[in-house]
Amino acid sequence: MPRSGVDPWTGRAFPDTQGSVANEKAWLRAWTDELYLWYSEVPSRNPADYATPIDYFNVLKTPAITASGKPKDPYHFTYSTDAWRALSQSGVRSGYGVQWAILAGTPPRRVVAAYNEPGSPAEAALIDRGVQVITVDGEDVATGADVGRLNGGLSPATAGESHTFSVLDRGATSPRTVTLRSANVQSSPVQHVQSLTTAGGRVGYMLFNDHHATAEAALIAAVRQFQADGIADLIVDIRYNGGGYVDIANELAYMIAGPTATHGKTFEKNRFNDKYPNTNPLTGEALSTSFHNSTVGFSTTPAGQPLPHLDLTRLFVLTGGQTCSASESIINSLLGVDVQVIQIGSTSCGKPYGFYAQDNCGTTYFSIQFQAVNAKGFGDYADGFVPGGFGPAGLPGCQVADDYTHDFGDPAERRLAAALGYRANGTCPPSSSALGLEPPLSGEALMVKSPWDENRIYRR
Repeated sequence: MPRSGVDPWTGRAFPDTQGSVANEKAWLRAWTDELYLWYSEVPSRNPADYATPIDYFNVLKTPAITASGKPKDPYHFTYSTDAWRALSQSGVRSGYGVQWAILAGTPPRRVVAAYNEPGSPAEAALIDRGVQVITVDGEDVATGADVGRLNGGLSPATAGESHTFSVLDRGATSPRTVTLRSANVQSSPVQHVQSLTTAGGRVGYMLFNDHHATAEAALIAAVRQFQADGIADLIVDIRYNGGGYVDIANELAYMIAGPTATHGKTFEKNRFNDKYPNTNPLTGEALSTSFHNSTVGFSTTPAGQPLPHLDLTRLFVLTGGQTCSASESIINSLLGVDVQVIQIGSTSCGKPYGFYAQDNCGTTYFSIQFQAVNAKGFGDYADGFVPGGFGPAGLPGCQVADDYTHDFGDPAERRLAAALGYRANGTCPPSSSALGLEPPLSGEALMVKSPWDENRIYRR
């Protein structure tokens, strides 16, 4: 079904031509054989066995398992092109504007709010960090049998849906009832920008949740604020940041390290499959990318404006299992230019891989095409960066559980408190829940996020 008219995103006529399901499947197999990082591991499948091109695409990946027992490639997905562009360019998505954290996914289940978006239905209803969900449309979260009702209420499929919740506010003893109506919500990827006064000088802190296009301008504004405040150290909270545009990570890494540390250095080198040992097959450019010292132009105009910089020799990062892909690029690229990275929290997700989004007739395909390494050639962190760990992906720092009993930027919040304590005396706090030292709402949660929010993506 070829589209006609002008593509509103490009201002040019749609390039679609009439084809068939068989054409599309053949293109997918050829595209995979040419560009997929592990193309030689993709099994031979009969395309006629799959009803749609997307069904066929879903099996065009390696079935291999890593040493730790997880799939080698859990990053294979598609979007409708319109939905992909709306999300990646503006951060708009349908929902309440709250990121739920599932602390326990089986009975007795436990769901709390991790954060909300400014101006969202969730913020208006005071569904902020640490608010616990007791019931959804009358179904008990902890033990209810109607999982479909729970999921449908927590994650509405479209804008305009209304669902009723019983919630327990942080520190409250009795629940309250609230009705949330879903809407198209624009994310605010950079929040809680502030400078904390300590005995060892001022320390900058910011919560960085998504590498969306809008993050470019927000990160620049935050760095300028930190410059004005004269910070001595910086804590970047990426515990829930699954990734997005790598150019955003590149800009932030430069703004942290500055021109002296990054001059003439590689931000990342992308290793494609063995058909392309020397050249990027998608752009024709060299495999190595230098640090950006000026704006790319995602959300700043015109592009090419000089980036501010802090010239720091170390960075504190707050991480979790959702810290993934482009967020890990920040860590790895700074390690490559000898900026010390001190990690507080839990092990990151482990995704040194990425791709270029490929639009085709209204569907956008995402298939792993490269592995990224830093200026020192390191990129082997498929099992994540480990705070206080040993080995190539082990970083100085502390293992600290997430803490939903305090807001972001509160010096009493466990991960931020641990970073400040480590900065002051080089030691980690006790963290054993067996000793009763964890806060009542703590631990590593499952976050339900879109595939786009957990990836490393380049644009052509």
